[in-house]
Amino acid sequence: MRHTLPLTPQFYVTAPQPCPYLEGRLERKLFTALQGENATELNDSLSAQGFRRSQNVLYRPSCAECASCLSARIDVAAFEPSRSQRRIIKRNRRLERRATSPWATEDQYELFRRYLDSRHADGGMADMDVFEFAAMIEETPIRSRVIEYMDRDKRELVGVCLTDVLGDGVSMVYSFYAPDRPKDGLGNYMILDHVEIARSAGLPYVYLGYWVPGSQKMGYKAKFSGLEVYLGGKWQKLKDPESFRPEQHPLSNDPIAEQVANIALPDMARSKR
Repeated sequence: MRHTLPLTPQFYVTAPQPCPYLEGRLERKLFTALQGENATELNDSLSAQGFRRSQNVLYRPSCAECASCLSARIDVAAFEPSRSQRRIIKRNRRLERRATSPWATEDQYELFRRYLDSRHADGGMADMDVFEFAAMIEETPIRSRVIEYMDRDKRELVGVCLTDVLGDGVSMVYSFYAPDRPKDGLGNYMILDHVEIARSAGLPYVYLGYWVPGSQKMGYKAKFSGLEVYLGGKWQKLKDPESFRPEQHPLSNDPIAEQVANIALPDMARSKR
């Protein structure tokens, strides 16, 4: 008997677990599989609705009593680097960008381990071994690239970003960098460079993942001009991050069934023609 994948994606929700960003909160995710010949169309459509990719899964926060996690992107046309960001660009002018196919290497994994041990030793990825790392990089059903940053003087790999190419932008799925260069601002530099990558490719947005007001881990994203957040079913300009107050109330989010019903899906049948 031949089995085929359903044309309509099936959505599921994870069990509540401690939130990695806000103490005392529980997180829950709405997710669906990213697979089949329509994976690109589905990824483009759901990314524009606040979803993120992790290997072959698309997910979006769906917490019962909190709506603090907001999908964020930079409007490339509206972006202007600040004085400190221009200094970061100048400080990293010796770096050389190299875009490759999504293929994991020993150098990448060694840098990844150094980054985790220094910055996220107690995080959810702290125990990731080389095989799990390779799966994170290589298991992608869509158009993805690994963007490497080399110190041309020392011939040393100092930064890596797994990047998806969407119909309307580039999505920084996961990035890591040398932890022993704090003054270089490598994490910010990679975002600034992705703005240039998107601009040169004629793509309007750089998707950054989630911005979480009140989380020190995610605060850096609000420092980029042209930032938009997905709120109330649409993208909105973030005018004043300091005064933004997220919803943390039992009625913050719609029931799961209503959330799924309001997701706009691409026409799978048309995309097969």
